[in-house]
Amino acid sequence: KYFSSLCSGSRSSKTFKPKKNIPEGSHQYELLKHAEATLGSGNLRMAVMLPDGEDLNEWVAVNTVDFFNQINMLYGTITDFCTEESCPVMSAGPKYEYHWADGTNIKKPIKCSAPKYIDYLMTWVQDQLDDETLFPSKIGVPFPKNFMSVAKTILKRLFRVYAHIYHQHFDPVIQLQEEAHLNTSFKHFIFFVQEFNLIDRRELAPLQELIEKLTSKDR
Repeated sequence: KYFSSLCSGSRSSKTFKPKKNIPEGSHQYELLKHAEATLGSGNLRMAVMLPDGEDLNEWVAVNTVDFFNQINMLYGTITDFCTEESCPVMSAGPKYEYHWADGTNIKKPIKCSAPKYIDYLMTWVQDQLDDETLFPSKIGVPFPKNFMSVAKTILKRLFRVYAHIYHQHFDPVIQLQEEAHLNTSFKHFIFFVQEFNLIDRRELAPLQELIEKLTSKDR
């Protein structure tokens, strides 16, 4: 498939997944380039809007792949700080704890450490993105009827990785001078899911204050 490994020096973390590439020359690749160009303008509200004449499913697909890659890279930089010892449960602050289930291999939610949860989560997302019946990369192949509900589940779960990083690992993010990168990525993610109503407000509760702070300047 369209993988190029992300070389990360000595990092041997299993959770650092290969990057998911959108094939060059494809329409989705053009859409990704369009998204990157509008992002470059700095106006995130504009950058997330559906371009004229484009298919909503395809726009959501391209951006979902992009967010997977962004979160993958961001989490990959702090895996040394997110360990079985430091994070025995997958949480986003004291009030929010996540248990993993994917509905197929693990039907009953299991309590596991954050690195294990995130490994399950990113592997599961990658499997969805690689499924040509769900995320068709060939021109003219239609998206399935359940595409939007799958995309919503993927984005809901990717949000949890942001929430975990912000709540449990913000100090290393600051030490690594990645705060601006994380904030911009998260802000882009939030504007996108708000624009198309892709994540339930209840799910966003762990970062509600931050979301209000980041988005209030751009009303």
